[in-house]
Amino acid sequence: MTGTHGTHSTPVTLLHTAEALRARARDGRRAVVMTMGALHDGHASLIRAARRAAGPDGEVVVTVFVNPLQFGAGEDLDRYPRTLDADVKIAEQAGADAVFAPAVDEVYPGGEPQVRVSAGPMGTVLEGATRPGHFDGMLTVVAKLLHLTGPDVALFGQKDAQQLALIRRMVRDLDFPVEIVGVPTVREDDGLALSSRNRYLSPEERRTALALSRALFAGRDGLAAREALRARAASAPATRARADA
Repeated sequence: MTGTHGTHSTPVTLLHTAEALRARARDGRRAVVMTMGALHDGHASLIRAARRAAGPDGEVVVTVFVNPLQFGAGEDLDRYPRTLDADVKIAEQAGADAVFAPAVDEVYPGGEPQVRVSAGPMGTVLEGATRPGHFDGMLTVVAKLLHLTGPDVALFGQKDAQQLALIRRMVRDLDFPVEIVGVPTVREDDGLALSSRNRYLSPEERRTALALSRALFAGRDGLAAREALRARAASAPATRARADA
């Protein structure tokens, strides 16, 4: 089992403790991709982007951790898919050097942390309005994983736009010494954004879910068409004037 890392191939290393991660020799840039596991092609795209960011002499670390702090009451913490063996294979094939898969008590020794990161006003709108506390839990674990992995660059998908905006704001406001890079959304053939939770959808729910992306694409295409018409109209008088001259 080997992965392609620029000009060399090495098997991925599976780590479960922060001590083991700290013990790894570091050469070049470290790029980190944070996941909750159940990896798919969208995650693989992030890992390939991390490989490019780290360079052939750098290191790519993929974290796999289902964070209990960001699941609300009645959400799918207990049934969230956990597929570590498959995740390790996907991470390796995409170019990762290490997979860091800590247990809950490794990330939160002594139970849930009393001190947490607050998402502030940005965390109470849009998705945060219907999932109170979700973004506080997300930022808390991202902050902890940034400390534990110590990356030069961390990559996140643009699919979770509010999450990405909040992570950028946290890094700026709290002076984390890391570059945050957003990676474009990867979609299935029918246009649905890839997600580990897509497996929950019935055929009818999947058709309903497609309405959002189709509406967004239609709005984008309509705006582009109107801008093209305006640009053509604006250039028409100048074109006629040159012809008359």
